[in-house]
Amino acid sequence: MKPFIPQLVYFEPEALHYPLGQELKQKFEKMNIEIRETTSHNQVRSIPGDTELQQYRNAKSTLVVGVRRTLKFDTSKPSAEYAIPLATGCMGHCHYCYLQTTLGSKSYIRVYVNLDEIFSQAKKYIDERAPEITRFEAACTSDIVGIDHLTHSLKKAIEFIGVTEYGRLRFVTKYEHVDHLLDAKHNGKTRFRFSVNSRYVIQNFEPGTSSFEARLEAARKVARAGYPLGFIVAPIYMHDGWEEGYLELFERLYEQLTGVNTSDLTFELIQHRFTKPAKAVIQKRYPKTKLDLDESKRKYKWGRYGIGKYVYQDEDAKRLEETMKHYIAQFFPEAKVQYFT
Repeated sequence: MKPFIPQLVYFEPEALHYPLGQELKQKFEKMNIEIRETTSHNQVRSIPGDTELQQYRNAKSTLVVGVRRTLKFDTSKPSAEYAIPLATGCMGHCHYCYLQTTLGSKSYIRVYVNLDEIFSQAKKYIDERAPEITRFEAACTSDIVGIDHLTHSLKKAIEFIGVTEYGRLRFVTKYEHVDHLLDAKHNGKTRFRFSVNSRYVIQNFEPGTSSFEARLEAARKVARAGYPLGFIVAPIYMHDGWEEGYLELFERLYEQLTGVNTSDLTFELIQHRFTKPAKAVIQKRYPKTKLDLDESKRKYKWGRYGIGKYVYQDEDAKRLEETMKHYIAQFFPEAKVQYFT
């Protein structure tokens, strides 16, 4: 698929005080993309569209270039100690995505240009924990790879972490646009992960993302570039024929990774879950979705900040976990399963 190009770009005035902000403005002017000014991303009101649904879809192709003012990093368990804030929002249309509700009405994509301040804060966290390793997750609130061909913020973060002794970087993507990252000086300190799923899930619930085959071709590229490689199987979803569907996933994964060093391969396993607010938003934004959101089939589990979510019943969750781990052991016996949640 073609790399993401925004249809509309907003700039916060303060963003132009930073080299990356100036660079992006010049880039978008040359591309003849409509540029507007906003005092703050919270003041972005005029997303085109006659209906709320049209505005939502147009917001997904709107970029806001701004400054990250809050430099206190969120935690990012179980993936990492901290989430490093490089961007917010995503151009994909994954029906199940938790960003549907965490971003609320702010479905546009934001990138932050004050990278030196962000990296300085990351260095403080690293120094506080030394000599323990401090891991940073760069894809908590966005698919950073999908927009980094425009900003190269992720590439800068990779090279920043690459020269630290105790810092590590992690991110996950559903996009294939990795070529500009292949020559980054990562020094083996960034784990490049790809989100994969059964054919049914990708075809029905992940519009606007790269195909499985394109993701795997990108995975081969980054493995050849020396990056530690990982895969997130998420959300693991009990559709009709799911056991055969996920078996096919691992068979295809094994075939595509022939010749790639998989001795340091990692897997993260995340079962499908949803909140009551997410269900309402998903059904409004994707009214024809096939996503099963029947609360009676699920177990209610309390989450962070007192917000509960619906996960699979214990027996179903155990089947999912055991099945995935069996497939991984069958095809990738040296790989490490980092967690199932």
